[in-house]
Parts: sequence; structure tokens; C-alpha cells
Amino acid sequence: MQTNIRPGTADDLPAIHNLVLELAEYEKAAHEFTATLEDYRRDFREGVFEVLVAEQGQTVVGMALYYMTYSTWKGKMLYLEDFVVQGAHRRRGVGDALFDAFLETARAKGCRLVKWQVLDWNEPAINFYRKKAATIEQEWWNGKIFL
Repeated sequence: MQTNIRPGTADDLPAIHNLVLELAEYEKAAHEFTATLEDYRRDFREGVFEVLVAEQGQTVVGMALYYMTYSTWKGKMLYLEDFVVQGAHRRRGVGDALFDAFLETARAKGCRLVKWQVLDWNEPAINFYRKKAATIEQEWWNGKIFL
């Protein structure tokens, strides 16, 4: 089936929210997924994030959610917060098309760098990124504080 990659709209947010839930379940962390659909709607409306969706027919089967940030060493950067393709649609080129569209978006915005995180046990994802010639850093640790 033909896959269409396009910018996401407010109408896509329920499907995007469900894809993030699917990702959280895959990562065995569904209990940590607390952002509501209303949070997504408000934050999308405020321009906090942008999203690309992969659709087949009228169904969203994947998404790449990102936002602009800044590297003091490199300059403008897009941060890929979540990249998800429904399990039934993996290994069919959907992820390749979606990730390539994300990279093109970054280039079009004048970014010099894109960045994301991947769990150390997620070998399929790590292998996917390596095929894209990504550098998988292992020396930087993440810091966070919940507010």
C-alpha cells in the first residue's frame, strides 16, 4: 500500500497520542506516559512541537514528533522526541520514508544537526539508525528533573 508522508495537523493528534502509547507499551513504560490528548492539543496549538505523519489510505500508521532546539557547538538543531511506526507496518519502508522526511525537514529549516535518544536494549532501532549512518553516543548521560 502507498505511504504518504505529510505534516501532521490537529486532527491527527488522537492517532499520534495512540502511537506514543504504543511506544510506551513497547518500552514497558506505559505507566510513565501521563501526557493527555488535551496536553497534546494545547502544546501543538502553541507551536511547542511539530510532527510528520505517515499515512496509508486515511490511517496514520507512523509519526515523527520533533521540535527546534539549539546546539551551542553546532547551531540550529531539530530534536526528534518520538519516532514510531505501528508494529504491523514495520519493515515495509514506512520508517525509512518517515525518517528521511524528518531529515529533509531539518535541512529545509537550516539545521546543522538532528538528535534523539534510543534505549540501549532496542537493537532493532539502533540497527535502523546505524543504517542511516547515525552516530550512537554512549558516553553522554541524560539528566532530568520532573517538575
